[in-house]
Amino acid sequence: MKRLLFIIILFFSLNNTQSQNDKVQDSIDNSWLLSGKFTFLGNQSSYSYWTAGGQTSVSGTIKIDYDFNYDKNGWNWDTKLITAYGLNSVGGSKFLKKTDDKLEINSLLGKKFTNNLIGNWSYSSFINFKTQWTKGYRFRKNSEGQEERTELTRFFSPAYLQVGVGLYWKKNKDLWVNMAPFTGRLIMVNRFFTDNLQDNKQYFGVKKGETSRFELGASIRSFFKFELLENVFVSNRISLYSDYLDNPANIDLDYTINTEMKINKYLTTNLIIQFIYDHNSVKRLQVREVMGIGLSLDID
Repeated sequence: MKRLLFIIILFFSLNNTQSQNDKVQDSIDNSWLLSGKFTFLGNQSSYSYWTAGGQTSVSGTIKIDYDFNYDKNGWNWDTKLITAYGLNSVGGSKFLKKTDDKLEINSLLGKKFTNNLIGNWSYSSFINFKTQWTKGYRFRKNSEGQEERTELTRFFSPAYLQVGVGLYWKKNKDLWVNMAPFTGRLIMVNRFFTDNLQDNKQYFGVKKGETSRFELGASIRSFFKFELLENVFVSNRISLYSDYLDNPANIDLDYTINTEMKINKYLTTNLIIQFIYDHNSVKRLQVREVMGIGLSLDID
C-alpha cells in the first residue's frame, strides 16, 4: 500500500508541476480539445409459430466515450472516460442478462524530451480506474429445469486501480503507446465474496477474508484507429500487465476491437469484439461479441 501511495503522489506531483509552469485560464483555451460520442445500439429478433425454431430476444446497449486532451509547451495530458451498459431479454428467461457493463477512467500525463531527435517520445505517468455498475451473475438450470443465477460480481467488486510511470509515444490522438515498467495495481473487492472462500481459493486474486490485493509490475497500453474502407473505422485498444511479484509470465490481456460502419450522420452499425485474459479470475480466454445498429451522436 505504501508503494501505491508513493506512485499516486508522484503522478499528482508531476501534474502539479505542469500546472505551475502553464497556468490554465478559467475558460477553455486552444490548448484543450474536448470530444466525445454517445452511442445506442439495438438488436431485436422475433418469432411467431416459426417451424425452424428460434427465440425472441431484444437487447440494447448505451455507451459514452469522452476525451479531454491538453497539449501545450511539450506537455500532453490525455484523459478518457468510457462507460457502457447493456441488457438483453430472451424469450423464456425470467432474468435480464447484461451485454456490457463498464466504467473506466484513464488519465495520462506526458512531458516531451527536450532533445528534438527523440521525436514523439515523452516521460509519462498514468492512472487508470475501472469497475462495473451492477451485479453480475452466472446462470444455470437446476434439476427441475428452472433457471437460477448466482452472484459473481457487483459495483466495486472487483475494482482495479493502476498507477505507473514510464515512457509515452504519441503520433496523434489515433495512434499512441504507453510503456510503464514501474506500475502498481490495487485490486479491490467486497468481503461478501471472500469471507466464505476455501483456504486455497482466491477471488480475483484476493485471499480469504481480505478486501484487496497489491501488485507491482509492468504495464503496456496502446490505441490505434484507422479507416479500413470509406466510412468504416476500426479502433484497437489493448492493455497488457505483468505482475513482478507473482507469476510474471502470466500476462493479463484486455483487447477490444470496435468496427464502426457509418450509415449517415446519426446511424451506425457497430461490431465490438473483446478478449480478456486474467489468470486471477478465469484461467482461460474470455470473449465477448456485440453487434447492432444504432444511434451515434458526437458530444463536443
